[in-house]
Amino acid sequence: MIVEEREYLVRPGAVPEYARLWADLGREPQTRILGNLLGFYTTEIGDLNTLVYLWGYDSHEDRATRRAELAADPDFAAFRKRVRGLLIRQTNRILTPATPL
Repeated sequence: MIVEEREYLVRPGAVPEYARLWADLGREPQTRILGNLLGFYTTEIGDLNTLVYLWGYDSHEDRATRRAELAADPDFAAFRKRVRGLLIRQTNRILTPATPL
């Protein structure tokens, strides 16, 4: 299993609006297509105005397939269009297990 950490820095004060738009428009297509949402968080210490998603995938290939399907989804495109003006920066990381648990 791999975990993708997707971090979004939004304009100051825009976290509630982004979260509302995600709940109304983004959550359904993302969870339907990507599947394994491990968590959706905001920050209280450090870089503020930041939202973090953690998505689990079976492999890099599984991730690539699901992300391509999401990119082609019209419902997700509508969400992206609505939040684009709120975003300042996006950072993605792929996390792999350091050791078997």
